[in-house]
Amino acid sequence: EDSQAILDMIKELAEYEEMLDQVENTAEQLKKDGFGDKPRFTAFIAESDGVICVYALYYYVYSTWKGTCLYMEDIYVKPAFRSKGVGMGLIKRCVEQATQDDCARVMWQALDWNEPALAFYNKIGAITTREWLPIRFTKPLMAQFLEKYQHVRSQ
Repeated sequence: EDSQAILDMIKELAEYEEMLDQVENTAEQLKKDGFGDKPRFTAFIAESDGVICVYALYYYVYSTWKGTCLYMEDIYVKPAFRSKGVGMGLIKRCVEQATQDDCARVMWQALDWNEPALAFYNKIGAITTREWLPIRFTKPLMAQFLEKYQHVRSQ
């Protein structure tokens, strides 16, 4: 089952990003969300000697300006397999999928301090944007928002 292997790599990535304590997902949830009746994401993986060494997890988003876009939530290569082309191969696979699906763009994020990743993405021709900032509600913030604005009628 790939869900557990993907979750293990999600945790490795989160540990590198110093955010392991924020991972709440489970292998069961990944299985349901990615491989259930209504998949919410797709994951590409690559193996070496039967061991999953890299994954890219993506889904589609919609830009009102551009149309359908492919959003790479994660791309992660286990350290022992870096600089061997497997990450590049998975990015290429995502770009091929986006092209096949007539997407306007492929998007992803990197932490501003992750210089090796940023340098790699720049090297392959991807661009960074600084004018658009990610904004989010976490589950607790969603609950607070709904409580605070319960008097507002939903449209």
